[in-house]
Amino acid sequence: MAGREVDMGFLGFVIVFSVVIFFMGIRIVRPTHRGLIERLGKYNRFAEAGFHWIIPIIENLYQVNVTEQMVDAEPQEIITNDNLNARVDAQVYFKVKSDEASVKSSQYNVNNYQWQIVNLARTTLRNIIGTLTLKSANSERGKINAELHRTLCDETISWGLEIVRTELKEIDPPKDVQETMNKVVKAENEKISAIDYATATETAADGQKRAEIKKAEGIKQARILEAEGEAAAIKLVNEAAEHYFVGNAQVLRKLEAVEKSLINNTKVVVPSNAELVNVIGEMAGVLPLRKDEKPTK
Repeated sequence: MAGREVDMGFLGFVIVFSVVIFFMGIRIVRPTHRGLIERLGKYNRFAEAGFHWIIPIIENLYQVNVTEQMVDAEPQEIITNDNLNARVDAQVYFKVKSDEASVKSSQYNVNNYQWQIVNLARTTLRNIIGTLTLKSANSERGKINAELHRTLCDETISWGLEIVRTELKEIDPPKDVQETMNKVVKAENEKISAIDYATATETAADGQKRAEIKKAEGIKQARILEAEGEAAAIKLVNEAAEHYFVGNAQVLRKLEAVEKSLINNTKVVVPSNAELVNVIGEMAGVLPLRKDEKPTK
């Protein structure tokens, strides 16, 4: 009986110990991570996302984040090609590739890859911006980003990383230089504004000039038409004179004298037997009466 109790106790101990060991070896890898399992300090196998079991004490699982991450290159003072101190800061976005070889490289080929990326980015920025003037550095941010990205990709190719993108946060000149640049920009803006105002004024003056020219041309055309009308009237008068007064120039002169007199309401006595009366009557469509005729009622 005593031996059986010992056996049952030992069996219970083994079962409890086994359960404890089993639960101690449970590992869960999240979808955002991948795992490297080492046995006695040596790489043994790769752990995808999900449930895994390792031998406690003998094996260890190291999880690696494979999502996109960001590190700040931290602000630094860089001397530009025109001997100005520029405060430069940048951000680097990267991620560990999710395949087994890349995850192993990120752990076994480089020590603390985040810290390494920061220092590599700072060094690269000094090399790039040191060859540029402050003005060109501010105007060529895209070029700086592209060159920084290319350099980081080349240098980290054996680290199992993917450099997603790089972003320059700031390229700030010294305070006194910034104030001078602001004054220059303000002066340029005022110059452009003055040129625009002068151009607008010149355009308005040119429009007014064209309007005056058009007006003068209209007046000129009106006068020409008026003169042509007068000329046509004179022509008609001449034709009428030739028709009615051929060989009677003296009568025409008398008629003109009568016309002028009538304009001023002057009374003129014309003999009834005068030829001028017959001329006036014919022009008015009325024939003078003979002495022996009486007017009809």
